[in-house]
Amino acid sequence: MQETTEVAPRLKEPGEGLALALTATLKRDLVLMLRRRGEVLNPLVFFALVITLFPVGISPDPDLLALIAPGLLWVAALLAALLSLDSLFRSDFDDGSLEQLLLAPQPLAALTLAKVAVHWLLTGLPLALMAPILGIMLALPAGSYLVLAVSLALGSATLSLIGAIGAALTVGLARGGVLLSLLVLPLYIPVLIFGAGAVQAAIAGDSVSAHLAILGALLAAALMLAPWAIAASLRISING
Repeated sequence: MQETTEVAPRLKEPGEGLALALTATLKRDLVLMLRRRGEVLNPLVFFALVITLFPVGISPDPDLLALIAPGLLWVAALLAALLSLDSLFRSDFDDGSLEQLLLAPQPLAALTLAKVAVHWLLTGLPLALMAPILGIMLALPAGSYLVLAVSLALGSATLSLIGAIGAALTVGLARGGVLLSLLVLPLYIPVLIFGAGAVQAAIAGDSVSAHLAILGALLAAALMLAPWAIAASLRISING
């Protein structure tokens, strides 16, 4: 008589379900955002238009433009990133998938972090890559291009994390865009100061390591604290 042996199903590791959920969330949000190309392109077009029109409205003097370029580039990038924040959770709230996200067995903080990562990949990172090209129009010295891109990459990630807290708090409001700006703009000021300061230090030939280190520290703090604040804000907005 032939013996039959049953193979027991392989048990999933504790982190395996979370990794699968994070991957699925990243893929889903990337696909949805790429289908709505207008929402992806609007911040980039706004950033390019502001930098293009500013020399026309102020002065074409290269010395003047180089003096104001760090602050101008950073302010324009900050406002461009702010444009896309209102839609971060809005579509999920409208179609009911945000409630399903709250009911998922995986930690809500981790899932929202994946959504913020998609926002940065499609908004913050392209802005950081575009900035050196637009810096040429503002007579920015060549030695500061790399510092500009790195500082914007670090700073825009922090802006996305902080802005997601405001987006989560205002997702249930019909016109939450203005309130979102009032909530997050004061919190953006430290990132703006040290980001523009890094570019100014590069132009002056000074060390930029201190500014970049502070931007990195702000990003690390935002990565640790912001996902939990986003999750709590979403629960407040959905459940009251």
